[in-house]
Amino acid sequence: MSGSVREWSPAPGLVGCAWIGAVAAAAWFVAGWAAATDPVGLLMAGVAAVGLITLAVFGTRARPRLRVDADGLTVGGVFGSRHHPWPFVQDVRVLQVRRLGRRTSMLEVDTVSATGDERLLVFGRLDLAADPEDVAPQIRALRP
Repeated sequence: MSGSVREWSPAPGLVGCAWIGAVAAAAWFVAGWAAATDPVGLLMAGVAAVGLITLAVFGTRARPRLRVDADGLTVGGVFGSRHHPWPFVQDVRVLQVRRLGRRTSMLEVDTVSATGDERLLVFGRLDLAADPEDVAPQIRALRP
């Protein structure tokens, strides 16, 4: 499978909803600021606006969140991407976790840097817009 490239990113619809929610929360904050009658509501609107803006920016900037090709893994983030060549990728596995009464899957990738620093990369369904159980075999198939 040399020459193959696979990419996973947060779902565009989800990122769009985050932006819509961020604009709505910011408008709520501005309206509360102008009215100056409800300090608790103003605090809630501010926290909601900051949280949703943070999520929307991350979902927009971290595209693709995970890219796999013949050279290795590339992980996207807010401040750019980081490449992990295949010789430095130690393991790719799926972890089943129980959260809020539901069983969910997390994709875990163990990497090591050239200096020997170990790093655990964890991706969920929201990061990949796909089931981690389906993503792991595709990564293993592209790994030399």
